Amino acid sequence: MSRSGGSRTAARVVGWIFFIVYIAALVYFLFFAEGYGRVIDGAMHYNLEPFREIKRFLIHYDVLGWQAVVLNIIGNVVGFMPFGFFLPLLSAKERRLLMVLLLTFELSLTVEVIQLFTGVGSFDVDDLILNTLGGVLGYGCYHLFSNLSKSFR
Repeated sequence: MSRSGGSRTAARVVGWIFFIVYIAALVYFLFFAEGYGRVIDGAMHYNLEPFREIKRFLIHYDVLGWQAVVLNIIGNVVGFMPFGFFLPLLSAKERRLLMVLLLTFELSLTVEVIQLFTGVGSFDVDDLILNTLGGVLGYGCYHLFSNLSKSFR
């Protein structure tokens, strides 16, 4: 095995470890973190109107507080950026924008449906939008870093 082949294998293993840790942290924050309101209340909460909650957070930031606005809007985007970054890093099949977009949307939809039926959190179409945007931004970061690393070789 060549030296570069060994370093690529090691990088892939490290990438998978980081991806698994990321998924575990995501599951914790989305389903178990009581500090973020993740408690089972038994009721089904949902929002099917696009941008309704985003607008509500932005319009009423003075009442809700900036922490809630940042957590809801920025947190949903940033929380899914690693997913969009890791997919093309770990699999050659997921190096196309459309594939990353679809897989991020699928993961987000799965999370939202689980939250709806377990009563932990709520199903929110705005979360689908923000999470998918995060995955796409993560994909953009992957390409930025990939291109930068190629220029340093």
